[in-house]
Order: sequence, then C-alpha cells, then structure tokens
Amino acid sequence: MDRYIAKELSLPFLFGVGAFSSILVSVGALFDLIRKITESGLEVGLAMQIFVLKMPEFVVLAFPMSTLLATMMTYSRFSSDSELTALRGCGVSVRRIIAPALVLSLLITGLTFVFNEVITPAANYRAKIMLEQAFNSEKPPFRERNIMYKEYQQAEDGSGKELGRLFYARRFNGEEMQGLTILDFSQAGLEQVVSAETATWNFLDNVWTFFNGTIYAISPDGSFGHIVKFDRQELDLPRTPLDLAARSKDDDEMNIVETRQHLNQIVRKSGDERGIRVWELRLYQRYALPFVCIVFGLVGSAVGIRPQRTGKATSFGISVVIIFGYYLVGFIADAFGKVGTLSPIAAAWLPPILGLAVGSLLLIQASK
Repeated sequence: MDRYIAKELSLPFLFGVGAFSSILVSVGALFDLIRKITESGLEVGLAMQIFVLKMPEFVVLAFPMSTLLATMMTYSRFSSDSELTALRGCGVSVRRIIAPALVLSLLITGLTFVFNEVITPAANYRAKIMLEQAFNSEKPPFRERNIMYKEYQQAEDGSGKELGRLFYARRFNGEEMQGLTILDFSQAGLEQVVSAETATWNFLDNVWTFFNGTIYAISPDGSFGHIVKFDRQELDLPRTPLDLAARSKDDDEMNIVETRQHLNQIVRKSGDERGIRVWELRLYQRYALPFVCIVFGLVGSAVGIRPQRTGKATSFGISVVIIFGYYLVGFIADAFGKVGTLSPIAAAWLPPILGLAVGSLLLIQASK
C-alpha cells in the first residue's frame, strides 16, 4: 500500500514542480532577462546561464506548492475511484492512509532546507556577479563611496533609542577611509565633531587611527568648548563601518550562518531596532520556510481524502486558492513583524503553526 501511494504521489509532485517552477521563474526572472537581451544587448548565451542559476530559487518555492498539489490530486482520485472506501473497509485508518504523504512531506522539507542553505544562495550570488560583469559594472569587493553608519543608544529619560554616533566617510579605497566626519553624542553633556582627511583600522589594538584632522567639542549652550587639531589620533570607535564598507550580500544570497553573522556583527551593533527586527525576521523565516512542505502535505491530504468526486483541474484550482491564502497570511505576518506588532520569531512561525492547526482539524473531521 505504501509503495502504491508513494508512486501515485510522485508523478503529480514532479508535474507540480515543473508547472509551478515555470510560472514562477517566468514572472521572476525570464521576462526581465528578455528585456535585458532586447534593450540592453545582453548575450543570449549568458542570459541562459543566468536563467539556469536563478532556477533553484524558484524550484524551492515550488516544492511546498507541488506537495500540496500532489497530495490533493492523489487522494482526490482515490476518493473518486472508491479506493479510499475499499481501504477503510479493510480496516485501514485515515491516519495510516495519509502516512506516506507525510513521509514525502518530511523528505521534501529536508530537500528544501538543503536547497536554501547550499544551492540557492550561491547560485543567486553567482548570477548577480555574472550580470554585473556582462554590463561592465562589476563592483569592487568594497563600497567605494558614502559609507555611513548610525549607532543608537538609550535616551537619558529612558523613553527609547536616540542617535549616539554618526560615522560618515566620503570614499574608501579598500585600505583607508577618506573624508571623514563623526558626530559623537555618546557622552552626556558633551557633543563632539571629528573631521579627518583619512582613517585606517588598527587590527592589533582594535581602534581607528585618524590622520590630519580636527576635534570640535560643543558645549551644552551650543558654543565650541575647545578645538583640537591633530596629525594622528587614535579613537575607540566600533569597527562596524569597515564591515559595512566590505561588499555585503543581499539576504537571498546568504545562508543561515551568513545571515546570523550579518545580524550579530553589523545590524545589532547599530542599535537600529527596525533593522534588527527585519534581519531577525529573515533569519527565523529561513528556519520556518522548509516546514511549509509539511503544512501543505497535511492540508492537501486532509482536503483530498474527504468524500468527493473532483477532477485534476478542480484539485489544481483548490491548490491555488490554498496557496494564495497561506502566503497572504505570511505576507500579513511579515508586515506585523517588521513594524513590531509581532515578535520576529512569532511572525516567522505563525503561518506554518496556523497551517498545521488547520490541517489537523481537517484531518480530525475526515477521520470521523
């Protein structure tokens, strides 16, 4: 029985991967590449390579959708052909009948996690590099201009966060910052403005070394307390501006380890609460996304196993409605997580937990 059900699930799953991947990659990448070929002169061969590199990103999104479609189509056919009635007449429980579907969902969950961690980030990053090389706009391994870093601190009255330091550099050549201005509000009753021609990071002492600059101390009444000119001055400031100047990947080009490092080493040190929430949300979503396959496997099995006589087209249509509803909930939870209405971990895990609850209720009803 397990082999038979697994075989019946495999073909609709493969069909779903092909169908949903084709739709998603056409909307997300193919149309844009065609526009670049016709309008910007992108070579067709290179466009095909970039297209192949973008495929894993959309295949991963197609895995849970295909799991839903496969379970719905398979168990709906069993129901319409009275095979479910025969199995239940032999004493096989509903939970035992859908067990192969749940095992398949677990396997697809693991496959999704592997794609998200190993294949998709590297492929997305490589695709971006190839596209930049094609248009002769490959960026250096660092940001050349306008490096800005904001560091927040607790307000004196305890009402929330306020700006503690503002670090700005006009240029960066890979070794030294040039044209620097630092506004320092970190000390109560004392505000400082540091201006310097260049600055380098001292890796041995973990401090910044500024050259040819001026320190302006501003009194509480707004007047200059004192002005100090220097040829060389070491200042104990965070290294984060140097990390920001290094070429950073987008969130879809990072795996869990890289996302966590970016969050802890750069974003948290800035004190920007919204930025911290967004990156925490992205981190937790990387854990939660693969479990959508289990949710869709359970929901698809519970809906498909109900007594009905539906065709493949009807199953496909119901799958689309369920997918739309699930991702609508996910979009709303994501928005609530960004604004702070929900914690990042709650916003990331709310859709799969809610989906599991709905699927469990449907399964209990189908078992009666």
